[in-house]
Order: sequence, then C-alpha cells, then structure tokens
Amino acid sequence: MTLTPGGDTVTWRPDGLTVPTDASTLLADGLAGAPGGPEAVAALVASAAEALTRARDERDGPLPARTPHQVAEAVRAALGPPASTPGGDPRAPGPAERVLTRLTHALAVNAADPAHPRCAAHLHCPPLAVAVAADAVASALNQSMDSWDQAPAATAMETQVIGELAGLAGYDPEIAGGVVTSGGTESNLTALLLARDHALAGPERDPVRHGVARAAAGARPRVLCGAAAHFSVQRSAALLGLGEDAVVTVDVDSHHRMRPRALREALDTLRADGDLPVAIVATAGTTDLGGIDSLGAIAHIAREYGVWLHVDAAYGGGLLFSRRLRGLLAGLDRAHSVSLDLHKLGWQPVAAGVLLTRERALFAPLSRSVDYLNPTDDEEAGYPSLLGYSLRTTRRADVFKIAVTLRVLGTDGLGRLVDACRDLTLRTAARVTAHPRLHLATTPSLTTVVFRYDAGADSDEVNARLRRRLLEEGRAVVGRTRIDGRVWLKLTLLNPDTTVDDTAALLAEVVTAGDTEAAALKESR
Repeated sequence: MTLTPGGDTVTWRPDGLTVPTDASTLLADGLAGAPGGPEAVAALVASAAEALTRARDERDGPLPARTPHQVAEAVRAALGPPASTPGGDPRAPGPAERVLTRLTHALAVNAADPAHPRCAAHLHCPPLAVAVAADAVASALNQSMDSWDQAPAATAMETQVIGELAGLAGYDPEIAGGVVTSGGTESNLTALLLARDHALAGPERDPVRHGVARAAAGARPRVLCGAAAHFSVQRSAALLGLGEDAVVTVDVDSHHRMRPRALREALDTLRADGDLPVAIVATAGTTDLGGIDSLGAIAHIAREYGVWLHVDAAYGGGLLFSRRLRGLLAGLDRAHSVSLDLHKLGWQPVAAGVLLTRERALFAPLSRSVDYLNPTDDEEAGYPSLLGYSLRTTRRADVFKIAVTLRVLGTDGLGRLVDACRDLTLRTAARVTAHPRLHLATTPSLTTVVFRYDAGADSDEVNARLRRRLLEEGRAVVGRTRIDGRVWLKLTLLNPDTTVDDTAALLAEVVTAGDTEAAALKESR
C-alpha cells in the first residue's frame, strides 16, 4: 500500500514503514513500540532531562519570577506559529529532539516546582524518581484498562495491587473491590453513584434503568458531609442528578472534624421530613486543617441508620503507611467505600487515585458487557475485565507506578516519608508560634500549617497581597484559604527532603513580604 502525505510517497512493507529521507519527520522519530522505538524514546527522554536541568537552574526558585501575562507570552513564543493555518499550507514540522527540548525548557522554566522547599501551597507532591520512570514505561506501552486483550499484565497487576491496598485499609482482600482513578474527585463521584443506586434500588425500582426520580418514589435523596468536606461532594451531587442542594453540611469543630452528635441530629431531621439519606461522607484529612473525622463514631451512626458510609481519605489515607500514625484512621475499615490519593502522601506523579469498596459486589451498578470489549463468553472463559469498575472506558495503566513504588519502598518505606513530613509540620508550626508577627490557626492534624501574618485590622488584605508578591517575585508558593471569614496562609508540606531550616527561610520570606505590604498599605493612606 502506498500513502502520499504532503506529496511524499510512503510505502508500507511487511517489514515496516519505509519513509524517504525528505519525509523523515513524518513519524517524529518513530513509534515507541516499534523496533528501535525504546532506543528512540530513551534518546528523547535524555534530551528532555537535560532541558529540565537547564530550566531548573535558570529558574533558580520555586516558580518563575513572572506575571501570568509574561508566562503566557513566553509559552506563546516557544510554541511558535500554529502547526497549520486554516485554508493554507501546513507549516513544516521541526525535528523531534529540537521541538521536545525547546518546549520542555519553556514548560519547566515557567513551572511551579513541587520539589523546591519553598513550593508549599497545595496537596501537590514531588514524585519519586522511580515512580516517574515507571510512569514513562506505562506511557510507552500505552495499555488501556477497559479490556483484558488491551492490557493483559496490567489487568492482573491492578487486581493484585487493589487487593493489597484493600488489606492495608482493613478490608478483606478476597472480597473487597476497587479501581485506580484519576484522583479524589473521580473516586468520590463513583462512590456516591454506587451509594445512590444502592439506596434507591428496590424490588420494582432500578435507578440504573429507570433514573433517579422514578426510583426515589417521591423521597428526596440526600448526602451528608462535614461543613469542611471537599467541594467535590457538592459537584458529585449535581452530576448525579441530586442537585447541590441535596447535600446537607454537618457542623464541625475547631479542627474541621464533623461532630457525631450533629450528624445524628441531621439524620433525625431528614427522617422526620421524609427525605432519604443515601450516603454519609466522612473526611480523613480536610484540605485546609487536615481534620480527620471520628471515623469509628460515624461508622456506628451510619450502621444504626442503615446509610452508606464513604470516607474521603484522599489526603489522610497516606497515614495507612505509617505504623506511628495509622491509628488516626481507626474505623476506616467499617466504611462501605474509601478514596485514597497516592499522588499526595504517596509521592506518585499525577494521576494515582484509588477507590476501594468493602465488597466487590458494590460495583454492580457499573457492570457492563460490551460485545467489542468484554463479551460474556470471554469472561466465562477466564478473560477478566475491569470495565465495570470505572466511569471511564479508556484508562491508562496508572497502577504500574504504584506497583513499582510499593515493591521498591514497601509500606514501611512510604511510612517513613509520611512520618518525616509530619515531624517537619509540627516543628514548622512551633516556629510560627514563636514568631511575634505570625499567628497559628490550630495545631496541625496532618501536614498543613495554617497561619497568618498579623497586621491588625489590615491582616486580610496584607496576607492576600503578600502571597501575590511572593508569586510575582518567584520567591515562594504559599497557599491561601479563608476560615471564619478571614484570609489565612497555608503551607502544605509533602516534601520529605525539606528541612526545618528550609521552612524557617520560607517563613522569613513571608514576614519580609508582609512587612513590605503592611508598610505600603499604611503609606497609601
């Protein structure tokens, strides 16, 4: 067969694709899985790694000392003209290595670097080198997890790793279910879908076939969560046809932990109103203060009222690796479902979320048999499919990097990283408490330090401005939140290589920026 892309003749032969010299860029140095492909990938990755190093040294900080407009202009310049112009001739592509290194430099020199000790704003970890290498392998092989014949080994690997993580969470690995997800938002959405359909199902009601309105039979489905729960609970309720107003927020204490008594009162009120509670969402690690709900007490209430309990442990689930801290998650094993994010306290490159269920059968609402993916007779013949565990069809083998990491570090090795970040957090909080111009919100529960620069009546404005100053000058990436109507700053410490001297220097940057902004604000008046 002969193809003529752009006027160049390309001949497909049984021994491969032969491309004339003047069209050598057609395949951008070939397919990753073709003969010679791994060598080509290695050469390109080596060039990209050199560009990463140059860009890091050039940036010399946690982020570029540029405004958003300047970053956008730099990216636009690196990309150059469009690959094609509507109605015109295609632009000539560049050599693969040259384009890759140029754009790698543009991306990296203008990146926020989670491995830098002054990049501490978000639940965005510096990934382990071995996990990044494993992720590259998964990309090169490009398996898709929706059918066995697209991912034979990866299907078996995900099944085993999910069983191991289920056992770590306290479930019986022989009957537990689970799936690797894109993160906590997808995990929470999937769990609430399963909870909704579990609650609405009846002898003559099938929410999967008949929809929510018919299955609910006049009762309003409701979801309960703490007032500090992740915003994805409301978003999930909207996507599931329940509406954001279906979410009932329960009072929390000063550490953002749901109050069990308030939960019981809310359930009693819903019963009296004729509403149908379909799920309670407990949180193990709120985004700001890292609050961990009283999982045992909440599990007892959920069982008493016959309501599905989902635990959003996207942040705090990493404590399972720590022998010293895993007791903070007591009661987790009594939940129907659990969300974990290993791209937080697991040091994986995004994405590495996990959803676990106490029983595999709880995934039944997602079960599908599709002739071109997982026909029933194939499954009966012993060819397993993971299609019925995910909201996605095409799904990459993110399990591979998790499997490699678990075999390299083990749970104890990951636990030591968790302990290091926790110790750093407590020592940093002590530095905040000791500083005359800084105020600590509360003792940290996990690895976040929430604090503010004290500028009296101007504190809200000064804290907002000092954070933007640090960003624009490329000095530090500090988080921002609002608690009880006031602006607070936040350090999320997920880098086990960061030292207390590093965080002391970061706090000094905050104070200097705060002094500057407070003086400027005073002078402007």
